[in-house]
Amino acid sequence: MAESIYSVIEIVGTSTKSWEDAAKTAIDMAAKTLKDLRIAEVIKQDVTIENGKVSNYRIRLNISFKYHGKK
Repeated sequence: MAESIYSVIEIVGTSTKSWEDAAKTAIDMAAKTLKDLRIAEVIKQDVTIENGKVSNYRIRLNISFKYHGKK
């Protein structure tokens, strides 16, 4: 197997439904502009509270993707 290099970025996704939906939304959006996504690591989960109820789920992810460099 050839050696590979990966870049890692931090992204934040939000959802009114769940942390899982927030993660899926973030990854789906990142996949539109980044190639070869490999791993998503959950860094932090939190919620927004309005009037004593959860209004939004927020998830912070580190996402790795293959670095292709300049050709």
